[in-house]
Amino acid sequence: MSALVAIAFKDEKSAFELREKLVSMQKEYLIDLEDAVVVTKNADGKVKLHQAVNLTAAGAVSGSFWGMLIGMLFLNPILGAAVGAGAGALSGALSDIGINDNFMKELGSSIAQGGSVLFVLVRSATTDKVLEGIKGFGGTVLKTSLTKDQEDQLREVLAAPGVKEEMEQAQTVSLDKPATDNTSTPATFTP
Repeated sequence: MSALVAIAFKDEKSAFELREKLVSMQKEYLIDLEDAVVVTKNADGKVKLHQAVNLTAAGAVSGSFWGMLIGMLFLNPILGAAVGAGAGALSGALSDIGINDNFMKELGSSIAQGGSVLFVLVRSATTDKVLEGIKGFGGTVLKTSLTKDQEDQLREVLAAPGVKEEMEQAQTVSLDKPATDNTSTPATFTP
């Protein structure tokens, strides 16, 4: 059974960064994401969904392939590809996999303008490594289908200073530190 987590941020950048981090963890087989969507609310109050996968484009590509294949059978592959692409794009636009779009828009409308919410549907995860990887990203947990203990642990990890802050501090220190002269005499190797 998949677990749903919705984390709100005061800005848009943090939600996209956390999604990128989770996707990179998925490539390392630490987490199996079913869906990861960032919902933003602009200055005009308009809510926008940023899906990880564009279903319309995927449907168009798939439809054009099948349309061309069927068109070849009827000796008109160009027409078949065009009709297939249109049908595939339509079916992709109408299909809704993962988290319900209306639910995300409804919850996204409750955030402040300029803010964002990261919705993640997780099939499975190596919990200790994932929590360590997202430590310090900040954000407020809005909704989850986790147990109370798991939700509390997630809140604690997001609020703790972690990897993100350490990286930012390291960058600040390296920018503030004066350049050193690294012109030393090279070592010679004698066999």
